[in-house]
Amino acid sequence: MRSKTIEYRNNRLRIIDQRSLPKKLIYRECRNLKDAHYCIKTLAVRGAPAIGVFAAYALYVGMKDKKAAGREAFFKQLDKAAGYLKTARPTAVNLFWAIDRMQGLALKKSRLDVNRIKKAMLDEARKIHREDVSMCEQIGRNGARLIKRGDTIITHCNAGALATSGEGTALSVIYRAEREGKRVKVFTDETRPLLQGARLSAWELKRGGIDVTLICDNMAATLMRQGKIDKAIVGADRIAANGDFANKIGTYGLAVLAKEHGVPFYVAAPSSTFDFSLRTGADIPIEQRGADEVRRFAGVATAPGNVKVYNPAFDVTPNHLVSAIITEKGIFKKPCTRSLKEI
Repeated sequence: MRSKTIEYRNNRLRIIDQRSLPKKLIYRECRNLKDAHYCIKTLAVRGAPAIGVFAAYALYVGMKDKKAAGREAFFKQLDKAAGYLKTARPTAVNLFWAIDRMQGLALKKSRLDVNRIKKAMLDEARKIHREDVSMCEQIGRNGARLIKRGDTIITHCNAGALATSGEGTALSVIYRAEREGKRVKVFTDETRPLLQGARLSAWELKRGGIDVTLICDNMAATLMRQGKIDKAIVGADRIAANGDFANKIGTYGLAVLAKEHGVPFYVAAPSSTFDFSLRTGADIPIEQRGADEVRRFAGVATAPGNVKVYNPAFDVTPNHLVSAIITEKGIFKKPCTRSLKEI
C-alpha cells in the first residue's frame, strides 16, 4: 500500500515528513514559502522528482494570497518568491526546472488579470504532478525490460515512491518487474549519513511486498564478489549533457564496484533531471551539508563533538561507468552527449 508523498487538496499542501520515517508516518502541512523552503532544506521532502512537484505547488502557495497592485507588482513578487525557493538546495535540477516552468507559464498568461494567472499556476502545478506519476509508470515499464526472472538487484539511497509522486524511478523498475512475475530480490544500502536506504527504501519496499535485505554501505563489494548481485539500479538528481550524473553520496563507489565485478549499472531518471547546460559532471554543483549529520544520529553522538567533518550530499558518477539511463522516453545505452540529445 502506497501513501501519497505529496498532496494538494482543499487548498492545502501536505507531504509525508520523511524525517520521521520509519518510526512514524507523519504528514506535514506547508502553508507558505518559508514552510516550503524549510521542508526542502531539512529533507522533510526529498528526491529530485518529488522536490520538483513540491516546488511547483509551493510557488503557487506562496503567491496565492499575495496582494499585488497590478501585474507588474505581481511579477516582482513572483521573481522574489522563485529566487528564494531556489536557494533551498543546489544540486537537484528538478527544483529549478519546476520553478522555471511555473514562471514561464505565468509569463505566457501575463495579459490576464492576476487572479487568473494564479489559477493558471495552480493548474500547471497539478499538470506537473500528473506528469510525474505518468513518468514513474513509464520508467518502470521501460526498465523492467532489463530485468530477468530471479534477478537480485542492489540500490542506493531512495528513488521510490517517497522520492516522487508515483512509484519512483529506480524502485518503479523493481515494482514493475515484480508485477510481471519476475520474483526479484533487492539489497538496499543503508546510505550514510542519513540512512535513506535503511529508513526509507527498506520501509517502502517491505510495504510493497518486495523481498528486500538491508546492508551497510561497505558490504556491497563482498556481495558482488560472491556473485550475489545481478544488477544495480539507482536514481539521479542531475544528469549532465555527456551522461555524467550526480546522485546521493556513495553512488560513485557503487558504480566502481559494479564495473569491477561485471555488474550492469543502470540509472533511472526522468527527462526533467537532465541539465544540458552543463557539459560534464564536473560542472554540477554539489551541496555541502552540516557537520552534525555525520557527528550525530537521532540525537546520539557518533563521533567527537569537535572533530572536523566533510559532508557532501552527492557525488558524481562518470558516464563510462553507466550501462544505460532509463527514462520515460526510452533506454539510452552507453550514454554520451550524442545519444542523449535524442531526449
